[in-house]
Amino acid sequence: MRSVRLDEALEARLEEAAFVSGKPVSDIIRQAIEERCEAILGQSLAPRLRDVAGIVRSRGGRARRTGNAFRAGLEKKTGRR
Repeated sequence: MRSVRLDEALEARLEEAAFVSGKPVSDIIRQAIEERCEAILGQSLAPRLRDVAGIVRSRGGRARRTGNAFRAGLEKKTGRR
């Protein structure tokens, strides 16, 4: 459990926000913390991919062939060679 000190102005705004929204102060605080954590941690893709990064193994070579497949598809679509 954490405790946080708020100055009088912020405490008053928090109380008003709780009253206007009809939600408990604790709900507003939790939601604000969740949103801020997401804003900070959600910027990086690495933590979200941590459980799958490095799992896929490949012998490679596919990227070199994509140009040929793309060209063949265009030729087929346009009827040109």
